[in-house]
Amino acid sequence: MTEIHPHDYSAAMISEFEKLLEKIGQLSELAQALRRENASLRIEMAALTDENSKMASRMKEAHERVSALLQSIPSTSEDEEAA
Repeated sequence: MTEIHPHDYSAAMISEFEKLLEKIGQLSELAQALRRENASLRIEMAALTDENSKMASRMKEAHERVSALLQSIPSTSEDEEAA
């Protein structure tokens, strides 16, 4: 392994390394935050997908009930024939 001697590096180079290290730390924190947000959004999406499915089912049932009610109402031609 190569031995590092501080006197081999200039103050400017060390400063650049420190800035780079800080930016890497910020990037790591941002990546972690985005992973947490992504996980949260996946959970929310799953819940909303389930809710959407339930609402679609309820809409289908309501449509079927309305269709059945409309079919049970006598048409105007049947009313005229009965009269």
